[in-house]
Amino acid sequence: MNNTPLVFIILVNYKGVDHTIECIKSLNEITYSNYKIIVVDNDSQDNSVNKLKEYKKNFILIENKINTGFAGGNNLGINYAIKNNADYVLLLNNDTTVEPNFLDELINKTSPEIGINIGKILFYYDKSMLWYAGGRINALKGCTDVNGFEKDNGQYDEEKYVTFASGCCMLISKEVLNKVGMLMEEYFLYFEDTDYCAKVLNNGYKILYCPKSVIYHKESVSTVKESFNFLYYITRNRLYFIKDNIKGINKILSFIYSFIFIFTKAIIKNQDKKPILCAYKDFFRKKKGKLII
Repeated sequence: MNNTPLVFIILVNYKGVDHTIECIKSLNEITYSNYKIIVVDNDSQDNSVNKLKEYKKNFILIENKINTGFAGGNNLGINYAIKNNADYVLLLNNDTTVEPNFLDELINKTSPEIGINIGKILFYYDKSMLWYAGGRINALKGCTDVNGFEKDNGQYDEEKYVTFASGCCMLISKEVLNKVGMLMEEYFLYFEDTDYCAKVLNNGYKILYCPKSVIYHKESVSTVKESFNFLYYITRNRLYFIKDNIKGINKILSFIYSFIFIFTKAIIKNQDKKPILCAYKDFFRKKKGKLII
């Protein structure tokens, strides 16, 4: 009889089936024994579902008939996992590969007071570079600060509590999900992980960074940085995050900072201003969810 907790690992696929299959292959080599993989295809409208059905090795496929974004896709997987006796769910980006012991290291550090466990994330294409090694919510700026984008010389190899865990790899217990709830689908893309971290902390839980758990991330395979969608969602959802989660004088300061900083940065970097202005407009119109142009 297996006494280890049952973990459902959730991958959301959107037009990235080759990355998803590589991730599944990596997961099939892990040393943790009691896990199941769920792949949610988020209405890719390409050959993703057919390829996944052809590959069909050790995973459960859920076909979402509409694209409900990162949060909606993960929530479908979470609901399935909870209904099928999951003790934990692991949200994992489909553009990742993992070290064989990554899940053992996360599970070994679970406890009732911890809401989220997250490991060290390195760049897939340069495994000497850090992508995430702990992070924090910056209440003055309405965003997150992350240890990353630098050489991994062991400088972040100490286990510690943090206030931000990337949605790239989040281990969450059934109890926490039942108390805190699901991801906010209104964000559609970006900041839903930041919002969830804030809610976990506000419910009295901690977030633990576990550096012995290591994965590798390709980064932004479903959206292109500096694209219209990227700039729109990252701008709009930052403002919603501030509105919903930052309190007191920090809310005012972070709104001022965000409006001034985001637009000034766009001018300096000669970015397209249209998605930013569209994000501002939709925020004031209280428009959420998927962008429809």
